[in-house]
Amino acid sequence: MAKVKILIVEDEVVIADHISMILEHLGYEPLRPVIDYDKAVESIEENLPDLAILDVQLKGYKDGIDLAWKIKEDYDFPFIFLTSNADGMTIERAKKVNPPAFLVKPFKKEDLFTSIELALHNYAQVKDAPSSNTENLIIKDAIFVKQQDLYLKVRLDDILYLKSDRVYIDVFTTDQKKYLIRASLSDILERLPKHFYRTHRSFIINAQKIEAINSAYVVIGTEKIPIGKNYRQDLLSRIQVE
Repeated sequence: MAKVKILIVEDEVVIADHISMILEHLGYEPLRPVIDYDKAVESIEENLPDLAILDVQLKGYKDGIDLAWKIKEDYDFPFIFLTSNADGMTIERAKKVNPPAFLVKPFKKEDLFTSIELALHNYAQVKDAPSSNTENLIIKDAIFVKQQDLYLKVRLDDILYLKSDRVYIDVFTTDQKKYLIRASLSDILERLPKHFYRTHRSFIINAQKIEAINSAYVVIGTEKIPIGKNYRQDLLSRIQVE
């Protein structure tokens, strides 16, 4: 599984470096810390983080709360507020963004870990709920996958299977390529043809690509895709396994 990329937006360099060190020790991938709103937006555009830790009281014309709104409206990934002695008005502004967590300086390593994992989990739960507002990535016979500043067309017939990886989905194709999209399996499945089946909470398969199957997994190419117990009966009946 790919490491979770975390952006630190903190204008006190010593604190930012300390957080970065803790994140690395916990097994995350800390991006280079940035100190203000503009640098944060540049880093987001370049690195596509999975989560951000935002100091509420950033110096400059825009603070961490402004950045949180920007993330929520334009990029849609989870964030955690970092604060020390913020005044009541600032806290009220921060609460309106509905952050998954507040971390109060100084904090323990365990508190940081818990806040990150809860933020990622809650975000994934929300994304996994069906929504009519989800970006339409699929039209007729193809799915469009963003690669830098372009959307590449990937034919549905070329897809072998899809695998959930936290807040992303890996799309594996017949030409042995892997594409990354930010979406939930539930939303994607609603828009895929009927021969795409969910076999596991983390997998969707193209049933037309199945080469072998038993009660535990399906074989597609060189991969064994697990069949979860909650999906087994429905899957086996739909493909008429005797």
